[in-house]
Amino acid sequence: MVAFGAWPDETLGRLHELERTTWIRGNTERWLLDRSDLPAEHPLSAALTVCREALGDVRSEALALLPESARVGKRSAAWHGSPLSDMRSFAPETSEDDAELLAGVADGRLFFGHTHLQFMRPASAGTVELVNPGSVGLPLDGDPRAAYALVHDDGQVELRRVAYDHAGSARALRERFGDADWVGIVAGRIEHAQATEA
Repeated sequence: MVAFGAWPDETLGRLHELERTTWIRGNTERWLLDRSDLPAEHPLSAALTVCREALGDVRSEALALLPESARVGKRSAAWHGSPLSDMRSFAPETSEDDAELLAGVADGRLFFGHTHLQFMRPASAGTVELVNPGSVGLPLDGDPRAAYALVHDDGQVELRRVAYDHAGSARALRERFGDADWVGIVAGRIEHAQATEA
């Protein structure tokens, strides 16, 4: 939610103002407390240190200890990556990994993220609808517009995009945090909506 942007503290404050929200943690929230699977020399590790300093220990740890998943209606659940891992997720196309990632899932619909790629498709077995709303601040599908999903009262899911000043966001990141390796990586991803070296 807040690890790689120019305004971690301000973003968290704004998110707390939203009504009727349910939060789950992903790998970046977990990394605020536990980076055992992220090498210390990885450039993004420095970004997490900067974020933790901006938020302070109490708020950083609260994010890291959020639940892994949440119910989203009677037959839907939300996970960051998949029920198996916050680092392993579903691809836009049907994959042999689907069955492993969905082992034990009884829900009809699964919301997830991690890949920052907006799509909706049935799982390979066809029993679960997979919905990746994409990423609001860091889409990686070549389209820099913020990506999200709405679930209508009738249960239909609508994938949406909205333009925002992504170039200004990347510029603010550079202005606030300078020319550290992680800043160049993240700013490039924001500007181009593509994964860059990490």
